[in-house]
Amino acid sequence: MFKTVATTPYDDQKPGTSGLRKKVPVFQQANYVENFIQSVFDSLEGFKGETLVIGGDGRYYNREVVQIALKMAAANGFGRVLVGQGGILSTPAASNVIRKYKAFGGLVLSASHNPGGPTEDFGIKYNIGNGGPAPEKITEAIFARSKTIKQYVIAEAADIDIDTIGKRDIAGMTVEIIDPVADYAALMEELFDFDAIRDLIRSGFTLRFDSMHAVTGPYGKEILERRLGAKEGTCVNFVPLPDFGGHHPDPNLVYAKDLYDLMMSADGPDFGAASDGDGDRNLIIGKGIFITPSDSLAMLAANAHLAPGYKAGLKGIARSMPTSGAADRVAEKLKIGMYETPTGWKFFGNLLDAGMATICGEESAGTGSNHVREKDGLWAVLLWLNILAVRRVSAMQVAREHWATYGRNYYSRHDYEGVDSDAANRLIDDLRGKLPTLPGTSVQGLTIATADDFAYHDPVDKSVSDHQGIRVLFEGGSRVVFRLSGTGTSGATIRVYVERYEPDPKRHDLETQGALADLIRAAEDIAGIKAHTGRDKPSVIT
Repeated sequence: MFKTVATTPYDDQKPGTSGLRKKVPVFQQANYVENFIQSVFDSLEGFKGETLVIGGDGRYYNREVVQIALKMAAANGFGRVLVGQGGILSTPAASNVIRKYKAFGGLVLSASHNPGGPTEDFGIKYNIGNGGPAPEKITEAIFARSKTIKQYVIAEAADIDIDTIGKRDIAGMTVEIIDPVADYAALMEELFDFDAIRDLIRSGFTLRFDSMHAVTGPYGKEILERRLGAKEGTCVNFVPLPDFGGHHPDPNLVYAKDLYDLMMSADGPDFGAASDGDGDRNLIIGKGIFITPSDSLAMLAANAHLAPGYKAGLKGIARSMPTSGAADRVAEKLKIGMYETPTGWKFFGNLLDAGMATICGEESAGTGSNHVREKDGLWAVLLWLNILAVRRVSAMQVAREHWATYGRNYYSRHDYEGVDSDAANRLIDDLRGKLPTLPGTSVQGLTIATADDFAYHDPVDKSVSDHQGIRVLFEGGSRVVFRLSGTGTSGATIRVYVERYEPDPKRHDLETQGALADLIRAAEDIAGIKAHTGRDKPSVIT
């Protein structure tokens, strides 16, 4: 029934901020998937007879890995596995299923916003019982085990039908194929005033939701069109495809340019949004205005009480360190806690579990709340719609009134993608070496107040996470931040975050890159990006 297979370790199975991500041909190597999944199971205790959740974003190789994971779960002693129909579960939906059915944990098969296809990206992430990504102590244990693994166990069984809802059996383990949308949609109905949103749509309000041929297509069709009454055609690119239609499923102004152009046109809809490969990121565009993720976090937090699920108010707000300080001013006015964490949703989990934060967000288009333990793209869209339904103003009016109240944080991220890893690391190492000498110096007419390598001291479990990004803060509140991304699969991505706070409403209509021009030049002077990488300009500006 079960067999033990001898294997040899791979030395590259270190999970990043969102699990293990590699190119599909890497995962297709002999025993590569099996080694990693066994390393996950070997790093856990107490799961015999318990429930595991498995689902992914439908990208290439998803279905094959679902079958492998099911057989290995049976051989390792799980009692039941819940699988999204067709192997599909958005990342926030998977988190909800784990929490709702009190599962021991889950395997989320996704590389998030990265491209999919036979030569593109795949990923496996383990989520713990609270529904959130495994903390560092578990991911470190998984990596350590992956370097010493000698065998794995797997059920000798045929592949099962994962396309038909119902119960199956693998070697004595129950497998339940579940509707991937139903539980998530029910949760959204608890959190938001669907009647108010329906009334808004009936009044003539129009919207466009672009799923980018990724996982949120079925979720958008069910919730926005069927339950809320948006007209057919509101959801576009809604059929999940293994290669995302050959496109990059990252909801930013480069890869969702068609949506941006539509929203900037005279006859565009009132509201536009998009989500990414696995459904945890969002793009929000009002008619004539792009709402940056940092601003969206602040505006959602300031207006969350308008939705039934948050009418009691927020316990606190958390943001990743590179995210702009816009939410900080909301927290100050609401007299609630404000927490600055490293990049990576797993760092929000402790704050949410401890009841210290209610809404969290990252500048990389991830926003969510304590309803699950992942960021949630469609949740952010629905909260925006709930706010617009109650206030009956445009997204542009929401933004302008917010800036008038709190000031505006001009903000942009410049990504240098596919940089030689050694060159990227040298750039960061050189920056670290300069830190003690930077305060008090002037660059591009700006005086540096402080500079540091951000370290996070978790207020809940007291753990410390060092080397989370280089911060250079200028007098007057502006700053630039440099860090290497952990979400790519080839080379390195250098991210440069540029921010200027502008309290004067008369200066809230500047073009963003122009408003940040001196800071952008200062970032180059400080880091020597061109000298280190040979790049004259970023790959992507958001």
